[in-house]
Parts: sequence; C-alpha cells; structure tokens
Amino acid sequence: MGRRNRLKSARGRGTLEKEKPPILGLIQRSSQVVLRMLENVRQVTIKPVITQCIKPGTSVFTDEYHIYTRLPDWGYHHKTVCHGRGEYARDEDGDGFHEVHVNTMEGFWSLLRSWLRPHRGISQEKLPIYLAFFRFTHNVCRIGKALLGALVGALVA
Repeated sequence: MGRRNRLKSARGRGTLEKEKPPILGLIQRSSQVVLRMLENVRQVTIKPVITQCIKPGTSVFTDEYHIYTRLPDWGYHHKTVCHGRGEYARDEDGDGFHEVHVNTMEGFWSLLRSWLRPHRGISQEKLPIYLAFFRFTHNVCRIGKALLGALVGALVA
C-alpha cells in the first residue's frame, strides 16, 4: 500500500503500436540537439535521421544497443560505452579527460523527462509538438543573445 508498481507494463522497447513511441536524440557536446519521434527502433528507421543530421566522418558515441552497430558502415567513427559492465565514461588516451561517454545525452533525457512529467497523458499526435518546443528552447539557450538580437532585428526590419 502506498507504493507504485513501476513494472506493470510489458518489457521491451516502445513502439507507436504500444502507445509508447521511441524518441531518437542526437546532441553535440556543447551545442544543438535533434529529437525525432520514431515509429519503431530499427536501423532502417534511424539511418535517415542520422545521415540527415550528422556529417560523415563525425565521431559518434553511443551505448552498446545493437541498432548502432552499422554506424561505421554508414561512414561514422563509432565508439561505445557498455552500461551493462558499469562503464559510463572512458579515458582512451590517459590524459584524465573521459572522451567516450553518452552523459551529455543522458543529462538531456533527464531534463526532458522532468519537463514532460507535469504534462501527464500527452497524446502521440501532440508529442512531436512538445518535443519541438523543448528542443527549440534548449537550442536557443545554447545559441544565446546573438539569436535574440537577430530575431528582433528581423522583426523590426
């Protein structure tokens, strides 16, 4: 009594059919974020988003989920961290700086979940709008005052 059961739903990845659509997130370490609601979590579904948003030859850091295994075939330098082995960051060259991690994206997911939580029961039709708004506010904060000045200048002109 008084405790909620967190494991009520079926295990596995979300899909549109299960009414828990997966969201793919791409983020630059100190810059822009891209969010896309997907129909399912498959390589054929994520490839167009990745190739549209990331230049070939870019280093991409992920966890070891199998949908990312073809990134090298698609032209990207791919490195992983294995959360299952307790690895969350790796220092590859011994300089004390952990180059390989997905903590930037994990932190973003935490912010997004906290922001979505009060908006309980968001429909699948409206979820992309919520995601676009959150992405826009996050990216504008990263761009800073230069964008605000440009927008005001465009409105006045």
